[in-house]
Amino acid sequence: MTSTPTVAFVHGAFADSSGWGATLATLDAAGFPVIAIPNQLRGLTADADYVRSVLSTIDGPVVLVGHSYGGAVIGEAARGAQNVISLVFVAAYILDEGESIATVLDPDQFPGGLIGPATTVQRPFANANFSGGIDADLYITTEHFADVFAGDVPQDRLRLMAFEQRPLSLSALTGVAAGRPAWHDLPSWALVTEQDHAIPPAGQTWMADRAGANVSTVDSSHAVMVSHPEAVTQMVIEAVDATSA
Repeated sequence: MTSTPTVAFVHGAFADSSGWGATLATLDAAGFPVIAIPNQLRGLTADADYVRSVLSTIDGPVVLVGHSYGGAVIGEAARGAQNVISLVFVAAYILDEGESIATVLDPDQFPGGLIGPATTVQRPFANANFSGGIDADLYITTEHFADVFAGDVPQDRLRLMAFEQRPLSLSALTGVAAGRPAWHDLPSWALVTEQDHAIPPAGQTWMADRAGANVSTVDSSHAVMVSHPEAVTQMVIEAVDATSA
């Protein structure tokens, strides 16, 4: 077992691992082992299984970080991953058993989320494991990407993020947490983004409080890892310091 935990990052929907770039660079320069695990965005169980398979190849303890849908994934992936010592949820879904990201937040109780038919486009593809054999990928439309996802990101970076976004499949949107998520048994941290139009801040806070997470807030859009990477870095270091002594 290594003395310094590896910090493993899992991106969410409509993003990719490059979003973690500034935090990865800062932690690497400070001597932390880091890895960005690509999220397949194909289905919650499959995505968690893939992340868990990567975790099994890491020697020593791991602090596992997830953004957005990636939060749901890390809650599942860390279940049964013996080397994960803490979880960090960044503008994230924190699901309990039997919940999906499509159902966990009641829009009447937690209004303000803009992801929906008016802001997304579906691109169907064959998936024998999905109802009817046809799944679909969801993309945020370019004209709505700023409002929904990244309103405080500089315009040149924003345009590229919209063009480069990784889509979320409907099977991932509706996939449920299959067992007791790891936040029940591990210390966790949650960064709530107060200008978020993808996951309403009040909903983020409700999920984080339910999980008993150490909660911090930042005046940021959903794309906090790009617009406020220092806030993400600070929370990660707090989790490392608190759980690796």
